[in-house]
This record gives sequence, structure tokens and C-alpha cells, in this order.
Amino acid sequence: MSPPVDDAGGHRHRAPGAGVERDVPAAGSPPRAGRPSAVRTGEVAAPTGEDAVETGTAVVADMDAVAEATEDAVAVLSRQRDEYLDMLRRVQADFENYKKRMLRQQTDQLERAGENLVAKLLPALDAFALTRAHLSDPTTAPPEVKALLQAADLVDDVLVKEGLERIDDPGAPFDPTVHDAVEHAPADGPAAPGAAGDDTDPAPAGPVVADVLRPGYRWKGRVIRAAMVRVRG
Repeated sequence: MSPPVDDAGGHRHRAPGAGVERDVPAAGSPPRAGRPSAVRTGEVAAPTGEDAVETGTAVVADMDAVAEATEDAVAVLSRQRDEYLDMLRRVQADFENYKKRMLRQQTDQLERAGENLVAKLLPALDAFALTRAHLSDPTTAPPEVKALLQAADLVDDVLVKEGLERIDDPGAPFDPTVHDAVEHAPADGPAAPGAAGDDTDPAPAGPVVADVLRPGYRWKGRVIRAAMVRVRG
């Protein structure tokens, strides 16, 4: 039998002792083009010529687009950061103002409460002052009166230390903010201590306090009761 003929016109022979068939080209047939012995998986041929230029241009365009998008994102984040910082500063300033306002209100409330308490004690202070005025000699007063006056002195000392100030100034210029005039005396009447006619002080230009009928009081610089006075001039 003659050996089979393959597609290229060659005979298929079996190598002696090998058991492996190999192709043998037929006589007079053109030689076959060489084939690569193996194909490497994943290898891609590098572009050349115009393809390489187009590829590089596309890569540069993509990089520019990414850079522009990154700059836009950074600008947006920076603007949001500035807005949040401004908002935080405003909130912090509002909170500081709130704390100051609350502290001022609490201080005012405490001062008002103290002022109201002292104002309620003024009649008692007036009674103590009248008691002293009616005593010709406090040293000869009964023990009960002496004890009462000592207690009154303690109350006066505490109130003075806390901010109570007595308005009892005969001969001073009349001040309607601290004096309540209930009587007027003529200008040529008897001079009060420290008023016009006193050699030590010059005569005031306007009306003066001739006599204090009831003392007034200030509490921490604020007049809580005007002094009841007789005015001359």
C-alpha cells in the first residue's frame, strides 16, 4: 500500500523505531513557510507610527482631564472648608456672646435681689438712727438699748462692706438725683455746716442742702432711696 497523502501534498512516513509520524514534503513541492514553534499568551504588539502618536495623544488628553477634574474637586472642597470654618466661627462667637449675656443677666439678678433685700431693711435702719438721735448719752442707756444699738452697728458694718452707702450730707450742693427736696428755706436763713458763710469752703453757686430730714442710701453705686432734705437758696 502506498502511504496516505496529507493536505500539502506530502507523504506521511513513520520514523523507524520512533512510532511518531512526521510530514515529509513531496518531491517538487514548494517549501512551506516557517511557523512559530509556540504562541506567547498575553503579548500585544507595540503600536508604531501613526497608531503610537494617536495613543500618546489620547493618554495625554486623559491625564489633562483627570488633572482638571482633580483641580475642580479640590476647589469645591476648599470652598466647603471655608464655609464650614466661617460657620464654626459664627457659632463660636454667638456662644461666647450668649455666655456673656447669661453671666450679665445672672449678675444683674443677684444685684437686684440684694438691692430689694436692703431696701426692705431701710426702715429698720431708720429706726436705729432715730433711737441713737433720741439718746442724749448712749453710755447711760439701759443694757437692753445698748445691746440693740450694738446689733444695729453690726448690721450697718455688714451692709457697708457689701456696698451700702449712706447719703447724709448737709451743706452739699442740691442734686435732684440723690436728694428729695421737701422744704425750701430762704437764701439768708441760718447756714448749715459746710454751706455758704462757712470760712473753710466757698459758697456754692446754686441751692444747697440745709438739713437732712431722712438719710438716703446707695447700693453698689445705685441710689435706692433719695435723701429727704430741706433746701436753701
